[in-house]
Amino acid sequence: MIVRVGLAVLLCLAPCTASAQTLPPTADVAPAPLTLAEVLRISARAAPQIVEQLARIRQAEGRALAAEGAFDTVFDVDGRSRALGYYDGSVVEGRATRPFTDNGGYAYGNYRVSRGSFPIYEDQYYTNRAGELKVGVLYALLRDRLVDERRTRRTLAAGDLDLARFEANAVAIGVQRRTIDAYQNWVATGLRLRAYRDLLALTESRRGAIARQVELGARPQILLTENEQNLVRRRALVVRAEGDFQAAANALSLYLRDENGEPLVVGAERLPTDAGALGGVASVASVEADALAARRPDIQTVLARIDQSLLRLAQAENELKPRLDLRGELGKDVGPEGLGGSSRTPLEAIVGFRFSVPLQNRAAKGRVAEARAEMDALNARGRFLRDQVAVEVEGITIALGAAERLAEAAEQERVLAERLAEGERRRFALGSSDFFLVNQREDTANDARVRLIDAQARIAAARAELAAATADRVALGLQP
Repeated sequence: MIVRVGLAVLLCLAPCTASAQTLPPTADVAPAPLTLAEVLRISARAAPQIVEQLARIRQAEGRALAAEGAFDTVFDVDGRSRALGYYDGSVVEGRATRPFTDNGGYAYGNYRVSRGSFPIYEDQYYTNRAGELKVGVLYALLRDRLVDERRTRRTLAAGDLDLARFEANAVAIGVQRRTIDAYQNWVATGLRLRAYRDLLALTESRRGAIARQVELGARPQILLTENEQNLVRRRALVVRAEGDFQAAANALSLYLRDENGEPLVVGAERLPTDAGALGGVASVASVEADALAARRPDIQTVLARIDQSLLRLAQAENELKPRLDLRGELGKDVGPEGLGGSSRTPLEAIVGFRFSVPLQNRAAKGRVAEARAEMDALNARGRFLRDQVAVEVEGITIALGAAERLAEAAEQERVLAERLAEGERRRFALGSSDFFLVNQREDTANDARVRLIDAQARIAAARAELAAATADRVALGLQP
């Protein structure tokens, strides 16, 4: 009789792998486990912060297009006619102006036609009957030759577009980093919940066997009370773990969204089956300092601002130069001779220049000093960022190595603790151990299992942090 009871207890003390290893699905067909790649893909597409930055890129593109408008060809028409008075002259003039893209000057074309008579002080309005054609050009030789306000605004707008892209990249990296944290926390809390449920299932599975032994007089009554106490304690652990799991699912919904972009709270039925889901971010290989600087959006932002400061400095120095513009023009009246006489008919060629020298020009001098100071500040900031990134990456690498060694020790501890717990259950079934020691062994084994999950979560967090620090867009689920 005692042998049969012992065998019954042994069977009850065995881990209930069929019911405790997996969380019960909520549907007939269990959905596929939620993967990190799926969450990152959804977050990169629908996260409001990323969508906002994409809109800001379009805004910067609009400003860049507006700056290009300074080089648009402009066409205007001017007409005047005397309605009253001794003279009855009328004139219509059309002009098209095209700025140069590589010089501060411009080219233009003119057509003018007049009818009637004009006073002598408006003699220039006379044309032949078919009108007058003119083409001309103004070319800057000193000031505005290499850089001018129009080209500066256009290049600054292009730099603002680059800055918007760098900012969007930085925001996307931050969002994906937090997405990985939220997913891994959800997985880790789910695995902890599963561990505590397995532990609770062990206690519940032995209730009937212990009660039967107490009825038969093979065990004292206090053993049943002790088991109930242990059951209540382990049930409390499950309740607390369920609360943590629900909170983690709620936090994950900030990044996991449906097709309409609304937060989606994922259920326990999509929890991965093991801790392999915590290894979703591949370990990042070492990156050279120059390559790392080229990938980090914050460093690229500083470099882009330095380029803009150089451009502002060049524009300010340009304003200190004297102005020397060369102008040339060809004109020809066509058609029968008008009232202005035959002097309008021959081809005209006109050349000229304009020269001016700024004397004080304190505004330009102030802008030169400002641009140089800004460049010094940005250079110092860039050096600090490079050093900071190098220290940050090295620190994460050290932490990752320590977490991996800790996980190895936790795995060894878990294997040994589970072996001890299983052996203690066998000894208890044979009457060689007490119930308190069995529970202690089981708690120790479960604690080792939870610590292993925590260690694996720390490895995953360190890898995600390293991917963010090295701006590894592929590992973060962003388009390369």
